Amino acid sequence: MGNIQDIETALAALMVRLYGENTRIEGLKRLSGGASQETWSLDAVAADGTQHELILRRAPGGTEAARSSAAIGLPAEAALIRAASAGGVPVPDVVHICDEQDGLGDGFLMNRLAGETIGPKILKSDALAGARAALSAQSGDALARIHALDTTNLPDLPESGGLAQLDQYIEIYHGFDAPRPVFDLAAQWLKAYPPKPMQPVLVHGDFRLGNLMVDESGLAGVLDWELAHLGDPREDIGWICVNSWRFGRAEHRVGGFGELEPLLDAYHSAGGAKIEPAEIDWWDMLGSFKWGVMCMIMYEAFRSGADPSVERAAIGRRVSETEIDLVNLLEARRNA
Repeated sequence: MGNIQDIETALAALMVRLYGENTRIEGLKRLSGGASQETWSLDAVAADGTQHELILRRAPGGTEAARSSAAIGLPAEAALIRAASAGGVPVPDVVHICDEQDGLGDGFLMNRLAGETIGPKILKSDALAGARAALSAQSGDALARIHALDTTNLPDLPESGGLAQLDQYIEIYHGFDAPRPVFDLAAQWLKAYPPKPMQPVLVHGDFRLGNLMVDESGLAGVLDWELAHLGDPREDIGWICVNSWRFGRAEHRVGGFGELEPLLDAYHSAGGAKIEPAEIDWWDMLGSFKWGVMCMIMYEAFRSGADPSVERAAIGRRVSETEIDLVNLLEARRNA
């Protein structure tokens, strides 16, 4: 099921089951963004006029097979969001997890949060200036709550530490047979200076602008949990520091909007471990290396015709940006 008419028909029947007879759908549209899953926006208007603003997140075409082998699957993602909500993390409310009766395939419905997710808009909007000032501390608080969730009550998740990820991405990089000396040097540095592992926790896996809903008060919701896994908590902190997620505002280490110290202070105040800024350097380097390899993967998908979209080609070209970032990080380590 891929066309909008089929999806609307299935959703119309589901809305009646959820909200009663004569519930109608308004404003169904597919949203941009979300490279691995479909995202649809809709309003369900009940017979009494009550309006439910919803998001449908589902696998491409409704198929159960995720496009990314690292993705945990949408039912597990929905379960994580519910657990995060119970733990005080700002997330959407999961309204319904789709089953066979719904005819929509693999997916779930959640309430639609108000705000902005597009990184450059968050960083430039005058209306969000106050939000940017608060966002580092709010991110630290949210990450502490995520990392504190009881993993015994969560869906089965893969475990992946820093060195395991490094080995994985080195293997992928070598598989392209396209040597990049900066990547080789970064990999050598990462191998030579591994951090002492911390106790594995739930890691969001993609905590950055683009996956954060931001309103005028700051962090309104943490989205896109499909890459969640068990790992080192510093991975999430390092990932939002990667220069690619600063969208041209490199002077602000955290997401282009803030500084690392307020994030780490809030993280510790909310119950997270005491982490020093220097501990994030290794994870920042690993994140830049990983994103560079991901860019190579994107380009190969375009070059081979597996995914000939302009988006894949455009992201593939960004591999050179990660090389510059890695050079800057290596130079900073040399001068430290």
